[in-house]
Amino acid sequence: MKKNEKKQFVVLGLGRFGSGVACSLSKMGYEVLAVDRNEQYVEDVTPFVTQAVQADATDEAALDAIGIHNFDVAVVSIGSNIRDSILVTVLCKEKGVPYVMAKAVDDLHAKVLRKVGADRVVFPEREMGQRVARSLVMPNILDLMELSDGFQVAEVVAPDSWCGRTLVEINVRRNYGVSVIAIHRGAQFIASPGAEEKVQPGDVMVLLGKTKDIEAINR
Repeated sequence: MKKNEKKQFVVLGLGRFGSGVACSLSKMGYEVLAVDRNEQYVEDVTPFVTQAVQADATDEAALDAIGIHNFDVAVVSIGSNIRDSILVTVLCKEKGVPYVMAKAVDDLHAKVLRKVGADRVVFPEREMGQRVARSLVMPNILDLMELSDGFQVAEVVAPDSWCGRTLVEINVRRNYGVSVIAIHRGAQFIASPGAEEKVQPGDVMVLLGKTKDIEAINR
């Protein structure tokens, strides 16, 4: 695939998680093929994705027919049937899909998925539960992504004490131990804001730093 071409996604399994991923990717402008053996699920998602087809993803011939090898990313969202989930993951890797993300229902399922080649395993219900819990105790943190070695990328509503001051005046890195990598300001997205950028009320700061430092800002 050429560098200026967007990735193509195939979502296999159109339950709540799969359909949500498919529709969100399509809304972001990516080409998405949505696949499920359930005709109603396919009909429900058809208006919102590039293409939707009724097919059995556990059938190797069916995967060949949809051109599975042409996709850059496969999302295996068949979580309820563990056997099918594992089989589809194996088939996607065997057919040459470069990156496969699979949904797991428990730790053992996740372990097997990784063993058979899944590049990433997700627990949607568990992760959503963690986000809800975090929002209850840290309401100013809108979203958070865990990195390695205790680091996080977090979206944090700008504290009142920051508003009306420039980043150099706040001296975020020295005083708080984090880096501002972007600012959401309404419909505007400011990447790598300069030192003279003035923080405004309602700004959402995208911060990179250690967990303890980001939590300290929230407090």
